[in-house]
Amino acid sequence: MNNVSKKFKEVVQSEFAILFILIGIGIVVSFLSPHFLTVNNILNILQRSAIIGVVALGMTFVILTGGIDLSVGGQVVLIGMVGAMMMVNGMSMILAVIMMIGLGIILGAINGFNVSVLKLPPFIATLAMMNISRGLSLYISKGKTIFGLPSSYEFFGLARIFKIPVAIYIYGLLFIATYYILNYTTFGRKVYASGSNKKAAWLSGIEVNKIKFFVYIVNGIMASVAAIILTSKLTAAPGTMGEGLELDAIASVVIGGTSLFGGEGNIAGTVVGTLIIVTIGNAMNLLAVSPFLQSVIKGLVILFAIILDMWRKGYIGNKNV
Repeated sequence: MNNVSKKFKEVVQSEFAILFILIGIGIVVSFLSPHFLTVNNILNILQRSAIIGVVALGMTFVILTGGIDLSVGGQVVLIGMVGAMMMVNGMSMILAVIMMIGLGIILGAINGFNVSVLKLPPFIATLAMMNISRGLSLYISKGKTIFGLPSSYEFFGLARIFKIPVAIYIYGLLFIATYYILNYTTFGRKVYASGSNKKAAWLSGIEVNKIKFFVYIVNGIMASVAAIILTSKLTAAPGTMGEGLELDAIASVVIGGTSLFGGEGNIAGTVVGTLIIVTIGNAMNLLAVSPFLQSVIKGLVILFAIILDMWRKGYIGNKNV
C-alpha cells in the first residue's frame, strides 16, 4: 500500500501531471459547450491568462523563497490609477509607462524592505500593503473611474499582431525572461537555495535577505506590467480593478507545482497552472454558472491546491509533524 501511495505521489509531482489535468479539463468542457474550442474563445483564454500569468510569474519568485505577496492586486489598481491620471493630465504615454514600472519597483521594494530588513511576516507585510494601495487608489481618484486614456495606449491591451493580442506576446517574452533567470543565472539558483534551506544557503555565503528583497521587486515589476495591460484593455482605470488577482496568481503558482514552503517549483508549471485557473473560470462563464457559485468553486480549487502541496511535502498523514 505504501508503494502504491509513493508511486502516486511521484506521478502527482511530475511536471506532466498538471499538463494532463489541463488537457482533461479542455476535453470535458469542449463536450459541455460548443463555444469552448472556437478561435475567439481560445484567444480570450490566452489574453486573460496574460494578465493573471504576468502576476503569477512574479509571484513564483516570491513563493520560491518561502514568501507570499497578497498586495499585487492592490499594486495593480494603484499603479494603473496613477498611470491613467498622469496620461489624462497630459503626460506622454511612453513616460507614463516608465513611471508606472518605476512605481511598481518602489512598491516591491517597500514590501521587500518590510520582509527582509524589518523581518515582518510576509503575510502581514503584504496584507498591509494591499490595504494601503487600494486605499490610496480610491483616495487619489475620489472613488471614480478614470477615463480618457490616449488611443496609443490601447496598443498593450487591445492591439493585435498577426491576429494575436499584443498582451500574449508580452506574456510570452516575460515567460522566456523569467524562465532563463530562474534556470540559468546565479540569481535564480540563489532564489531556489534561499527557499529550500535558508540556513544552508546563508552558510554557503548567499545573502538570503538580499534575495528576498529583490524577489519582491521582481513581483512589483510584474504587477506594473499587468496594470499596463489591464488599463489598456479596459481603456480606463476603475477602482475595482485587480480584485482577486492575488488569489488567482497564488493558485496558479501552487497548482503549477511550486511549493508554498519554498525551494521547489518552476516557471513552466506556473504558466500551465494559470491556464488551468483561467480555463476553469472561462468554462463556468460558458456554462452560465452563477458568479457567486464561481467564487465558491475557485475557493475550493485554491484549497485543494494547498492541501495537495502539503501532501506532496509530507505534512499530511505524518504523525511527526
